Amino acid sequence: MDKQTEADSYYTNLEHMSVQELLRNMNKEDASVPLAVAIAIPQIEKLVEVIVEKMQGGGRLFYMGAGTSGRLGILDASECPPTYGIEQGRVVGLIAGGDTAIRKAVEFAEDDINQGWEDLKTYNINLNDVVVGIAASGTTPYIIGALETCNKYTIQTGCIVCNNGSPVAAAAKFPVEVIVGPEFVTGSTRMKSGTAQKLVLNMISTSVMIKLGRVKGNKMVDMALSNNKLVDRGTRMIMKNTGLEDYEAAKALLLKHGSVRKATESFK
Repeated sequence: MDKQTEADSYYTNLEHMSVQELLRNMNKEDASVPLAVAIAIPQIEKLVEVIVEKMQGGGRLFYMGAGTSGRLGILDASECPPTYGIEQGRVVGLIAGGDTAIRKAVEFAEDDINQGWEDLKTYNINLNDVVVGIAASGTTPYIIGALETCNKYTIQTGCIVCNNGSPVAAAAKFPVEVIVGPEFVTGSTRMKSGTAQKLVLNMISTSVMIKLGRVKGNKMVDMALSNNKLVDRGTRMIMKNTGLEDYEAAKALLLKHGSVRKATESFK
């Protein structure tokens, strides 16, 4: 397998570049990432459709990864409940090495081909769920083993990878391959590959939540009221939705009902 993520950078003698040269060259490389994501939209669409179908039936979405890829999955999963009011545990992020690996690398955790499935079993993984492996290289044993076992039990599988023809993509029923090419620092897949993965994760979770009815118009009507900024945003949304001109009355309505959606519906 030809790993483009490990190919030599288009740039060399980085240590001799000025700060401005470093920044401009990194930015130039970063600009290519959305174009690579755009090419993968047909693949992303198929994955989103199956996730929506399963979640509409009460299923869950699992992200799995190691290192940066695992952390990005956990980030996306953790933001779904406060942003969209979806129940905790409906979107789950798993990382090789467990919670310790979120902050500190756990040596060789990603090389255990059986541990991914063991981690999924603790959540009583079942036919209603979808498992998405995230791996820049597309060769992470932790993910390959999990996806292959999921396939054995006819659990739907997807992936986000940054190499063509990878074992992870081969193990996924709905692969997403975003080919961003060599990294600015050779092999540093936290850069373009990580950016690509973050963009795709944004697209997946946002489109899924919209299709699950968690957005009205273009507003997050089910967002959690977890800080003053969000209470203020929700209050102004209610004022706009209902025609209320009294800020404090709209705020009281929001706090009473706990969400923009419920507060707006109660006003009708």
